[in-house]
Amino acid sequence: MLCQFSFSNFRSFKKEATFDFQSAALSEHKDSLIRTEKGNDILPVSVIYGPNGGGKSNLIAALSCVISLVTEPVYKLGMHHVQLIMQQNVPCVPYLFDEESRKEPSSFQLFFRIGEYDYRYYISLLHDEIEKETLYRRKLGASRPARIFERNHGKISLGAVLGNKNINTEVNKKMPLLSFLAINYSIPAITDVIRWFEECIIRTYANSLAEQQILLSQDETSKKQFLAMMNDMGIGITEYRFDQHTNEFYLQRSLHDKLYELPFSEESEGIRKLFAVLPAILTALNEGRLIIVDELDTKLHSKLLRYVIRLFTNPEINKHGAQLLFTSHDMSTMKNSIFRRDEIWFAALDSETSSEVYSLSELRKEKGDPINNTAAYDKQYLEGRYGADPSLKNLLNWEI
Repeated sequence: MLCQFSFSNFRSFKKEATFDFQSAALSEHKDSLIRTEKGNDILPVSVIYGPNGGGKSNLIAALSCVISLVTEPVYKLGMHHVQLIMQQNVPCVPYLFDEESRKEPSSFQLFFRIGEYDYRYYISLLHDEIEKETLYRRKLGASRPARIFERNHGKISLGAVLGNKNINTEVNKKMPLLSFLAINYSIPAITDVIRWFEECIIRTYANSLAEQQILLSQDETSKKQFLAMMNDMGIGITEYRFDQHTNEFYLQRSLHDKLYELPFSEESEGIRKLFAVLPAILTALNEGRLIIVDELDTKLHSKLLRYVIRLFTNPEINKHGAQLLFTSHDMSTMKNSIFRRDEIWFAALDSETSSEVYSLSELRKEKGDPINNTAAYDKQYLEGRYGADPSLKNLLNWEI
């Protein structure tokens, strides 16, 4: 499970930004939390709102960057541990509106939980060369973390966790040490960490080509689950098949005891989007993975978006601790009946034209009181009370 993610000097983010999946001390929707015997409860879902150009997609890109940086070398050499890896390679680009930032490294830190251990992984790089990299872990309930490795400008020190193996510390400057160890050695702690990175699912629907990537399983159990989801949404798909002769994908419906088929290319954009995103969501739920989706709401009806959110917030469905992080412009779901305050995040530009992120639970009213959990979040957002003002109210008042 992802607990926290911090990064700096990446695309529109100059200063350090921190995104937190650890739950705050709030009274609402406690039953939806992912609970562990020791350690903080974890949020099953988080959404990022904000104006165009505010930095929503860049936060997703930052996560994609560090995850792909670690997994790509392992995958290319065929040493991966997860059969289905759904990620994309994102280059590391620093904040460019500042001459000094161009010369400074970009840094990323992930705090995540695997079983009875919390892990903290940090990496910084400049011009694609790794300057610093560290990995620590702490057993839940313990007071101090244990070092697994540290890397500082080519100097590498190893912790006792790695055992007595004769480990080569001559590593290419562009290769993460974590990836190098996963490729060359069989070390349980490293294997657990690299598997966690590989299991992260990242999908972006800002590019329409992503909706053409359909990853439907032929496994009968998975197929039944998928079709049941579609029918829960009121979309009466009874079967699907791929015709190798015509190289066409078909969806089947049963109407008045008669079977009809329609080529996938003739289906509505909304149904094509569902067929692209739902298999990934189903995989995340069944295997307890983290799924990160940019523009999940695009082409989806608000009711369908609510359905997807509740798949993760319903512990009877989300039995394996899956997590969903997505960006959205759909304010009809910005409701206290759907989200906790710490699950709603905003990305916006500050006075120096650098992006920042913050949660609704962090905001305070004039007298220092927090936003009430009974507030009309969407209405107050449009009124500009949350800072990441999309200026829609002003647009509605314009005259032609």
